[in-house]
Amino acid sequence: MNLRILLAEDHAVVRQGVRQLLLDRGVASEVAEAQSGAEALMEAGQRVYDVILLDVSLPDLNGVEVLKRMKRKVPRVPVLMFSMYREDQYAVRALKAGAAGYLSKTVDAAQMIAAIQQVAAGRKYVSPAMAEALANYVSFDGEQMPHEKLSDREYQTLCMLASGKRLTDIALALSLSVKTVSVYRTRLLEKMKLRNNAELTFYVMTNRLVDLNPAMTA
Repeated sequence: MNLRILLAEDHAVVRQGVRQLLLDRGVASEVAEAQSGAEALMEAGQRVYDVILLDVSLPDLNGVEVLKRMKRKVPRVPVLMFSMYREDQYAVRALKAGAAGYLSKTVDAAQMIAAIQQVAAGRKYVSPAMAEALANYVSFDGEQMPHEKLSDREYQTLCMLASGKRLTDIALALSLSVKTVSVYRTRLLEKMKLRNNAELTFYVMTNRLVDLNPAMTA
């Protein structure tokens, strides 16, 4: 397949490695690069692509928010989410937002190529880990877990708070005001019936929503 692929990823080393792999293996005839959400949205609107490979964590916009805007801009182009976060952390949210699949950065080259070719052919890519996450999403009594009631921004704030980030750090990372982040914190605590950051962190760790490993932040 000679696909035209748009790769949105903020780490240059990762972009270069993925680009070279796809070109060397004959998967793509062209791999355009974007290092931010805004750049990816602009590029997607200017040229025609067969597949968009989109990182969940970008410096300016949350990947799920970029995905939603991308599906409004180019609804027929499959978007494959690409991240170091485990499937049970973001896969369900990504699929609900319109992603064609969710690909972990820990997969080998063969799996990456298979996933890209599968979504390019118009099918969904569901890994075994993602299938398990989807199965766990809906419990047998149909009730949602407390964190599943959160908006994407609230969920992102939840994970960042549990990782030890201060409101000022979160505001800077999300390009929001500290006041806005504080509102998100208040809302998520109310929705989840939690009282403080200690209870919040305990909940996140108990449900394995965040890998508290500094190497897994992208």
